[in-house]
Formats: sequence, structure tokens, C-alpha cells
Amino acid sequence: MTAALLGGAPDPDALRELPDDLTGRIAFVAAASEEACQARQRLVALHGDAPVEEAAVVVALGGDGAMLETQHRFLGQNLPIYGMNRGSVGFLMNAYREDGLPDRLKSAQAASLQPLQMRTTDASGAVHEALAINEVSLLRETRQAAKIRIIVDGKERMAELVCDGILVATPAGSTAYNLSAHGPIIPLGTNLLAMTPISAFRPRRWRGALLPGTASVAFEILEAEKRPVAAVADYTEVRDVRRVEICEDHRVRLTMLFDPDHGLPERILAEQFTV
Repeated sequence: MTAALLGGAPDPDALRELPDDLTGRIAFVAAASEEACQARQRLVALHGDAPVEEAAVVVALGGDGAMLETQHRFLGQNLPIYGMNRGSVGFLMNAYREDGLPDRLKSAQAASLQPLQMRTTDASGAVHEALAINEVSLLRETRQAAKIRIIVDGKERMAELVCDGILVATPAGSTAYNLSAHGPIIPLGTNLLAMTPISAFRPRRWRGALLPGTASVAFEILEAEKRPVAAVADYTEVRDVRRVEICEDHRVRLTMLFDPDHGLPERILAEQFTV
């Protein structure tokens, strides 16, 4: 039985068929918290713990940070990931229940996500690459504001943005740091990215832009010696960058599983009406 894809047409390369019998096919991972580790022990006692190479699905226990770490850990392995909340926020997680887990997994709906590729050049000329599932963010390193030139699809769109930073977020990441920086929430399947300034000083009224998912973004750091900037792809940080290039990485696709009554598209929609 294959979970139904939300937010776009089914992609056979992104979804893995779940067997009718999941006995010995579930791999459990947990955050470092005591609550998550104890939950993992109980679930392993009930269902066993499959080696990753034999697993059909991964169950992640913790909060949104644990889900993000699990996604990075299993990048490229084409394993759907089902999260259960044993953390604080749990926007990306399902409700924690120990009963009926195999049935929940087989009836789950899938959200297919495309990560961003960050390619940076630092002060020494070294090139660094990393993937981001939520966002790529640029942040000032000192008390002085950053000055950043914005280039989209090879064309200069803003000669100089004076700010604390700027980020590019995926739809899945649009409810995270992007939302805290007053960026837009993007429903899955819209093939859009959010570009959101962080505490923009000049131009003061610029609130960012929505970009097509096919866009190629480059940020060039101005007065970099005086105003150093760090670039962060989720939790991979590169300091003293001079140029940062961002685009969707079509070599990799991630699949997250959600209970049918509380899928990620519904959560993203509901978040827009939260006061």
C-alpha cells in the first residue's frame, strides 16, 4: 500500500511501497531527551527495531528538531519518515500513541519535499556545500549590519540590502524561522520559495519576495571585511562568506508521513488563521 502524495502529483521516485506486514520493517530513532528515549524503548519492545537497510519506514520520536535531524540523516535513502511528538512544538510531528502504529503507518498520507542546495564561497576562496530542508539563512556576525547584494536568475534585483540577515525558505520551512521573521506561509505544492529579510534597515519597507521554485538565487556580501556574514543551511554553518548560491536540489526528494486527519498541508493552512 502506497501513501497518497499531498501537495502535487505522485512521484514514484519519492515514495516507497509500504508492505502490508510491517513486522520487523520499522526503524525507530529518538531525540536525546529522556521522554523520547523512553518512548523509543517502549515502541521497540512492541514492534522490534529494524536495521536501516531492512526498514520500510522510519519513525522519529522528539520534536521538530529531531525530525529535521532525521531527515538529514536519511537523505538519499528513499525512506519515508513518520514523526511522533515527544518534544515541545511538534509542528512536523503526529500525535504520540503507542497503539495501532502499523495501521497508522499504512494509512498515512505523504508530503513530498524538495531540499535547497547551498553553495558558499568563504573569505579564503574555499567552496562549501550543504542541503537545507527548512531554509538557508544569512546572518551578520558582528554588531554592524550586513550589506548584501541580491541576484535572482543571474539578474541583480537589489543592489544593496542593509539588514541583520536574509533567508530563503522552502514551503515546509516557511512556518519556522521564516514565519518568525514575518515571512509568508507557503502551502505545499505551490512550487514557491520565500525570500525574507531579517530586520531590514534599508530599504526599510521591503518585506521580501516570493520566488518560483526553479529560481537560482545568489547573495554577494558587500564590505565583507568590515561586516562579516555567516550562512546557515538548517544547522550547517559557514562563517565569513563572500558569496552564497541557493537553488532547489532535484537530485534529492524527502517523504514525510502524516495521519490523514492532520496532514502537513492542513497544518500550514490552519497556521495562517492562528491569532
